[in-house]
Amino acid sequence: MIVPDPFAKDVPVLPSWLSSRLRPAPDSAVADNLRSGKPAWSDAVHLLWTGWVFLTPIFGGGFTATWVWLTVLSYPVFLALYGRQLLAPRRQAPRIALAMVAMGLALLPWYPSGISYFIFGCVTLRVCRIGSAWRYLGQLVALNALFVGIALWVGYQWQLVVWIPAMAMIIGIIINVENTNKDREAALQLSQEEVRRLAATAERERIGRDLHDLLGHTLSLITLKLELSRKLFDRDPERARAEVTEAEAVARKALAEVRSAVTGIRASDLAAELAAARLLLECQHVHLDYPPPPPMPVEIERGLALVLREAATNIVRHAQAHQAWVAFEQDGRMLSMQIRDDGQGGVQVDGNGLTGMRERVAALRGTLLVTSVRGQGTTVAVQVPLPAATRSVPAADSSAPSVSPAPGELPLVQAEPSLSAAPLINPSVRTVIP
Repeated sequence: MIVPDPFAKDVPVLPSWLSSRLRPAPDSAVADNLRSGKPAWSDAVHLLWTGWVFLTPIFGGGFTATWVWLTVLSYPVFLALYGRQLLAPRRQAPRIALAMVAMGLALLPWYPSGISYFIFGCVTLRVCRIGSAWRYLGQLVALNALFVGIALWVGYQWQLVVWIPAMAMIIGIIINVENTNKDREAALQLSQEEVRRLAATAERERIGRDLHDLLGHTLSLITLKLELSRKLFDRDPERARAEVTEAEAVARKALAEVRSAVTGIRASDLAAELAAARLLLECQHVHLDYPPPPPMPVEIERGLALVLREAATNIVRHAQAHQAWVAFEQDGRMLSMQIRDDGQGGVQVDGNGLTGMRERVAALRGTLLVTSVRGQGTTVAVQVPLPAATRSVPAADSSAPSVSPAPGELPLVQAEPSLSAAPLINPSVRTVIP
């Protein structure tokens, strides 16, 4: 039995027409805030600028009855227009901004506080990001020329006639440049996530193909030989034992091939990051050259992959480069990675990116050196020590003869090292890391 909620009747329900008006469009400013994790109405903080509506009379004729009535009538209309602009699709935003401009210009002869409405309309005119910046600049010039004409006709002081258009132009340009930069940052982040997703998908497909090619035929062969030995167990024990021995040899060979494949898979994180960096830089018309990475322990490989990711991001955002290079070099127990570009250089202080890179390299007990000469590009050189090998264990020889157990003894099973051991530095020698 379902018991009705006694508090349900106390929950206010908005009328359908009002809830539909308050529902943000998919490309509205409120929807953008929600997608980026910000509060839905975070842009409402800009309404603090409307404090000038209530401060303007202090510098003019005072708080007259006309000012009170015009404020009571116009300010709610302005708030409705601004709220609608945040909820409406971007293509409708210019019309709402022009409505603010028209209201401010229409009230100009009797209501100087309407100048705030005019400035709001000028600043939010290009909130839709439709059209070029030059077109928006032309619209600003035309609207402010209209303001100057009306203000001179009404009889405003010349200081105000000069100051208001200048302020509207400066604030409008600054706000729209910031919005354009935010859009570019968001597009860059989306492209990086897409590149990494495609690289990870391609890597999973490659691993799947490699494992299928390595184990598909081998496991089928082992299964057939074991089935044959089971059928021959009573009729021909010697033939059955021979089939089991051959199945053991095939399994050992497959194990060696899997070990070699695991070494390649462990190096794939850095290889995938190199491929993702190339795709990311190519999208920004920066060509990246790099050799295949050498085998290395998985901890070092993951750390270098993160350093490479941050360096590629810095090249896209700040370097203004046309070419980039990545190089690897191993000298004894020291592994070096160098990332170089031909951009503008001139890096003087560490930002968040370089600080994070230094922390990751320090966690590997390595060093990071940044060389950035203005006009000659930037070079990030990383050196990390490789762990020392204590002993080398040769791979098992699949051709060695098998030893048959004596009657009454259990068969000897030769222990195989775990696949989770340290990665191979030399594919032919398995290195055990202490």
